[in-house]
Amino acid sequence: MSVQDYLDKHLLSRKIEDAVNAAVRAKTPDPVLFISNHMRKAVQSAITKVRARQILDSRGIPTVEVDLYTNKGMFRASAPSGAPSGMYGAIELRDGDKATYLRNGVSKAVRNINEKIAEAIVGMDPILQNQIDQAMIDLDKTEKKGELGANAILAVSIAACRAGAAEKEVPLYKHIADLSGRGNHVLPVPAFTLISGGKHVGNNLAIQEIMVLPVGAQRFEEAMQMGSETYHHLKAVITEKYGAHGCNVGEDGGLAPDITSFREGLDLVMEAIGRTGYINKLKVAIDVAATDFCIGSKYDLDFKSPKKSGQNFKSGEEMIEIYKELCKDYPIVSIEDPFDKEDWEQVKNFSGLGICQVVGDDLLMSNPKRIERAIQEHACNALLLKVNQLGTVTEAIEVVKMAKDAKWGVVISQRSGETNDFFLADLSVGLATGQIKAGAPCLGERLAKYNQLIRIEEEIGDQASYIGEDWRHA
Repeated sequence: MSVQDYLDKHLLSRKIEDAVNAAVRAKTPDPVLFISNHMRKAVQSAITKVRARQILDSRGIPTVEVDLYTNKGMFRASAPSGAPSGMYGAIELRDGDKATYLRNGVSKAVRNINEKIAEAIVGMDPILQNQIDQAMIDLDKTEKKGELGANAILAVSIAACRAGAAEKEVPLYKHIADLSGRGNHVLPVPAFTLISGGKHVGNNLAIQEIMVLPVGAQRFEEAMQMGSETYHHLKAVITEKYGAHGCNVGEDGGLAPDITSFREGLDLVMEAIGRTGYINKLKVAIDVAATDFCIGSKYDLDFKSPKKSGQNFKSGEEMIEIYKELCKDYPIVSIEDPFDKEDWEQVKNFSGLGICQVVGDDLLMSNPKRIERAIQEHACNALLLKVNQLGTVTEAIEVVKMAKDAKWGVVISQRSGETNDFFLADLSVGLATGQIKAGAPCLGERLAKYNQLIRIEEEIGDQASYIGEDWRHA
C-alpha cells in the first residue's frame, strides 16, 4: 500500500491538513508538538486494554492493582482493604487458599479483571464513568459484588476515573466534581489519628482512635503543620510518661501507649496540644468502634484487658453519660460509632442531644439502604465513606449526595489496609466533603493522601479554599 493509499484509507489527509492549519493560526513556536497534540485529540477516546496484578497493601496483605490503557496512556489504581464488612458492605473477593497468603490471596479477583471485566469495558469511553461502573455491576449480577469482587471492580473504577480526567485534560478532582455536579473545590479538614486503640493495636484502650482536627488553620498546608507538630509533641509526652516503647504505632500510624481509659488518652492529647500553642485551633474527635466491644446490650470497656474484673460493663444509657461528660471536659466535636452497629435506639438518643457530630461507620457501612434509614430516623448526622464498601466511584458520588441532601457531614475515610494510591485526596476535594480521615501524619500510604492535598491546594492557587471552621457544612 502506498503512503497516499494509506492516508486515503484512514481519512488522514483532512485531519493532518486541519492540524497544520490550526498550528498556523496559533502561531505556535513548536508546530510539531502542536500538530501532535492536535492529532491526539482527534482520536476517539476509548479504553484499549486493562491489566491487573496482585500487590501487597500496608499490612502486607494482598490487594488488587490495575493498569488501564487508553489512547492517552496508562492509568493505575489500587483497591484499599479493611476488616470484613459483614452483611452490609460489598465483598472483597479472596482466594481462600490456606497455603497462599493465609487464604488472603486475590488471584481470583485479578483473573476476573483480566478475563471478564476487560472484555466488557474495552472500547468504552473513559469519560463515561457511570456507564463503565454500570457495565461492571451488570456483569457481576450480585447485590454485594461477590462474583467479580468489589476489590476488582473498585480498582478498575478508580483507574477509569483517572483516564476520564486525562481525556478531558483536567485534574482528577475537577473531573470528579464534574461527575457529581459540584463546582466548588474545597480542601477538607484532616482528622489526624494521634492515639490508636481498639482492635488495631495491642494496648488496653477500648476505643479505636483519638484524632485532632485543625479547624483553625487558614490553609491545608498549615493544617498539615499543626497535625505533624502535635503528633511529635505527643511522642515526647508519651516517652516522658511511659518510655519509648509507648510510641509503638498502630496500622494507621497512631501512637499506642499502654493506656486503659478514654480520659487517659485524651489527657495525653491535650497535653500535646498545649505544647504546640494551637489550643484554640485544634478540636478533638474519637472513633469508639463500639461494635467491637458490645456484648448483648452492654459495652465492655475492659474487653482487651487480660485481667478483666467484670466490673466495667456499661449500658447504652451509661455510655451516653460518659460521652456527655467527655464532650463537656474536652474539645470533642465528633464521635464515630458510639454504639453497636445494630443499637439504633441509643445512637438516635445520643444524636438527638446535638452535642457533637455523630458519625456512622459500622452503623452504615456506606450502604445506601442503611444511610436512608439513618436519615429517616435521625440516627446520626455524618457519613463515614469507605469507597471499597461500595465498589465504584459512581456509587460513592451517589451516597455523598444522599448525605449532603440530608445536611449531614461527610468524612472520606482510609482503610486499615492502604496503598500509596492517593485517590481519596482528589475524591474529598471533588466531592467537597469537608473532612478526610487518612490516619496519622506519618507512614507513606497515609501521607500519600495528605501530600496530594498539599499539591492540589498549590495547583488551585489563590482560588483554593480550606474549609476550616465550616468543616461540617462544605
